[in-house]
Amino acid sequence: MPLASLLNTALAKRADLIDTLKSSSKDDLSRTDCFRVFHGTVEGVNGLNIDRYGDAWLIQTFHQTLSEAELESIHKALLAVEDLPIVYNDRSNRNSRILNKLDIETEAYARSEQVITENGIKYISRLRHEGQDPLLFLDMRVGREFVKANSHKKSVLNLFAYTCGIGTAAAVGGAKRVVNVDFSSFALAAGRKNAELNEKRNEAFNDVESRLESVSQFIHSDAFPALRQLAGLKVSGRGRKKLPDYPKMSASQFDIVFLDPPRFAKSAFGTVDLINDYQSLFKPAVLATKPGGKVIACNNVAKVDRESWFKSLVRCVEKQGRSVSESSWLECHHDFPSFDGNHPLKIVSLTII
Repeated sequence: MPLASLLNTALAKRADLIDTLKSSSKDDLSRTDCFRVFHGTVEGVNGLNIDRYGDAWLIQTFHQTLSEAELESIHKALLAVEDLPIVYNDRSNRNSRILNKLDIETEAYARSEQVITENGIKYISRLRHEGQDPLLFLDMRVGREFVKANSHKKSVLNLFAYTCGIGTAAAVGGAKRVVNVDFSSFALAAGRKNAELNEKRNEAFNDVESRLESVSQFIHSDAFPALRQLAGLKVSGRGRKKLPDYPKMSASQFDIVFLDPPRFAKSAFGTVDLINDYQSLFKPAVLATKPGGKVIACNNVAKVDRESWFKSLVRCVEKQGRSVSESSWLECHHDFPSFDGNHPLKIVSLTII
């Protein structure tokens, strides 16, 4: 099927999102102007994603560069919906770095700081910056919604926080304490700006102004030493080499621990491996969770079997002498379809006693 037809079919499936956006104002507390409009892996072109990011369209390719004809057909379909800047980031080389140049005007826009909105919460956006990925992962919308709905007067630990989308949602939801941990100072700086954007908000549940910065902490640290200290465990490394400096933290337990690690990463403190060793992160996350609190665990590796992974989490909890009293799966929204109902991004909330 031609690309234009595939895209028009996908846009028709997002008609509710598009229509709701068109009828909402910039200050609407339910407004969402960032979502996926074409999820290529499922909707017909593997490696092609097209998103709405505020007042712009973002095209990304991960396997193959688009031809001029393909780009033209995409532009025509998107501009028929709304006449907005279109940014194309070709990330089809091995390290996912952006390959293509843009015209001067579009490049300037892509590198400028914009504001996008999800369920009324504001986040900064720059479609090209020193990293590779957009500053907000749109498939995690359901996670941000869940945390916002469950964080009132709670303490929240947000690990691998990136730009602190989860932490921002928790603070807007009325959390009494939010600790965001990430190794990237650039990402945490964006997280601080997200807190500032939402610093004063009237929430229906308390009808008072929330001061997000007063409850939010931003810890520039490798997740391993931060998490192990909070769990009351010794900080160790992968070998006998002297460990780098790291922020010192006291043992503490939280009502909610959000764990969203990358697929694979190595540091002097340990190896993140979502296929073979999720437990090295999950065990201290459990220990850092209050009795009756929740660990929200994420795994974005498609080949990891959902039920097998879940059972391994439960076993890990039980090895710490605790148990899972309740669990619930958080399913990605319909703008992120999957072939069989089992989305590659798996998110599960476990209440631990």
